[in-house]
Amino acid sequence: MSFKNKTVMITGGASGMGFLSGQCFAKEGANVALVDIDEKNLASKCEEILSEGGKAIYIATDVRDYQQVVRARDRAVEEFGSIDILINSAGGNECRVLNHYEDFVDMPIDVYDWGLDVNLKGPFYFSHTVMKQMVKQKSGVIINIGSVTGEEGSSSGVAYATAKSGVMYGLTKSLAIYGSRHNVRVCCVTPGPVLTREAMAKMKTLIGRAAAPKEVVDFIMYLASDKAAFITGTNHVIDGGRLIMPRS
Repeated sequence: MSFKNKTVMITGGASGMGFLSGQCFAKEGANVALVDIDEKNLASKCEEILSEGGKAIYIATDVRDYQQVVRARDRAVEEFGSIDILINSAGGNECRVLNHYEDFVDMPIDVYDWGLDVNLKGPFYFSHTVMKQMVKQKSGVIINIGSVTGEEGSSSGVAYATAKSGVMYGLTKSLAIYGSRHNVRVCCVTPGPVLTREAMAKMKTLIGRAAAPKEVVDFIMYLASDKAAFITGTNHVIDGGRLIMPRS
């Protein structure tokens, strides 16, 4: 799959599948705009792509701040002239990220606010502002990243599960309906456990292992490519059979 002269904007680009996606798209000829709140690490990861011969810029951005999101879009367009693919990869379970594990009714509400803002409003904000550019171009692809937690639910990371469900279905389908008028496709990739963290190896799957990050990124790239030109509005689970495992 060639992405020569295509521009890919990736949120959560300073680590995990966001950064790996940036590397892989760059190797296939894409211009890559990495976005993350962690500016120091973001700059380092961008330099790594450049050292490998890729074309990349980094834009430090808080996905919860719409004006920063707009500035990120404008910076990418200024540098590369277009945004052809948006990967909404930024996110995380609020309990793990903020180190809060209280019972649901005792959880500080600002912890849940963070989970909803990053995991739902962040993709919404980026999709809203980047869609404006894609409408001008009359083309584009948006790939949201879901989670099996959005299917399973969670008694602890309630905001994370809620937000991911919204991204996987309401946001993805609605954007696809709107985007169809402007030659913009929208899909969601919903991973099960992925070995971006060691703890993921403990999550059970029917296949008996967690996914290698590259397995998920390869599928993201397929959906973003012209090979998937007839696919839009759909959520694609890549979970090693976790969701169909018999439950005792």
